Amino acid sequence: MKYPIGIQDFAQIIQDGYVYVDKTDLVYKLATEGKIYFLSRPRRFGKSLLISTLKYYFQGRKDLFKGLAIDKLEKQWAEYPVFHISFSNGNFTDGKILRQILEDYIAEIETVYGKNPNANTIGGRFASVLKAAHKKTGRRAVVLIDEYDKPLLDVIDLDLKVTDSEGNRMRLEDYNRNLLKGFYSLFKDADEDLQFVMLTGVTKFSQVSVFSGFNQPDDISMNRRYESLCGITKEELLTVFDSSIRELADDFGMSYEETVERLKKKYDGYHFGRKMIDIFNPFSILNCFNTLELRNFWFASGTPTYLVRLLAHSNENINELVGKYYDASQFIDNKADVEQPLPMIYQSGYLTIKDCNIEDNTYLLDFPNEEVRNGFIDTVASRYFANITQNTSWVLDVTDCLRKGDTAKFEEGQVHRP
Repeated sequence: MKYPIGIQDFAQIIQDGYVYVDKTDLVYKLATEGKIYFLSRPRRFGKSLLISTLKYYFQGRKDLFKGLAIDKLEKQWAEYPVFHISFSNGNFTDGKILRQILEDYIAEIETVYGKNPNANTIGGRFASVLKAAHKKTGRRAVVLIDEYDKPLLDVIDLDLKVTDSEGNRMRLEDYNRNLLKGFYSLFKDADEDLQFVMLTGVTKFSQVSVFSGFNQPDDISMNRRYESLCGITKEELLTVFDSSIRELADDFGMSYEETVERLKKKYDGYHFGRKMIDIFNPFSILNCFNTLELRNFWFASGTPTYLVRLLAHSNENINELVGKYYDASQFIDNKADVEQPLPMIYQSGYLTIKDCNIEDNTYLLDFPNEEVRNGFIDTVASRYFANITQNTSWVLDVTDCLRKGDTAKFEEGQVHRP
């Protein structure tokens, strides 16, 4: 079985024979039952692949979807003008990058649909392109924006300054936010030229201030109909990856059932709604089967610098945050910032819902699984130990102590310290 490690292009996955967990029934539901969506999911959870899948669907690429669930649902396969923007690769600590990315993208699509000489702002120029595309093709435009929040996450809580077009010095975070706000404001006036809009990101911390220029999108981050839109359910794991589980079990000398349980403890446990559907981390699962190793793949791929800065700034004790019930407004709907880190910690995937009380709309938050729990301990330890060997040794001792339930030894300070 071929595993699409690091491949986020739907066409490449299908054409080159990589394993694909079919989510196209939900893609069809999205495309036919709504218009403007926002989805928040942790990093490396398949957001970019979802955007890519939507792109090819709206381009009418029926050939790519043969044999998938959507093949039996879609009858027309109409082709729409699709505009796909990704902020995933930019380093936005450089004050010039965001404007340059937007300018370059708009200039490129203006070569296809023409430039309106009366449109001077970034948002105005893009709105003119959408109108021209609608007129030229006879179909409304589709806009797909991946990692909408990265230009803000890269610079949050950093004392970086930039000079705007009028010569004023301002915080880079505010500058980037204003640029995005001006860009997204076009959606309100361009409504008649839009067929579908999807924005994805890790957090919602800037949603109110960035999206205030147009009607709020349908936030499906906690919508029970789309809990499994990204990630891998247990049912999908057992059906799509049956042979992979058996190979891993044989390599480790475990039974099939023991292997499934080990995978569940290590990589499962994410919940994105009241249905409490268990979701496995797709990045970790694919890497586990590819390497036949049970390692901390998601955490090893890098702890976001914004989260490390946030924890250091707020001085929050993670032990005081986990294992408690919270009102939904405290971590789902509330705007996260440096003074209120809980929403961002949750939205980044380091905490997840473990139980819910429907009557009072409260949710129990805790670490999703062993991978995240151990990784978070490692991140916290790295703030105190300068030497990576000391850090790793202490984390291993703590993890072993807690795994054995020897809390007395831990509390008495008998865990090895450098």
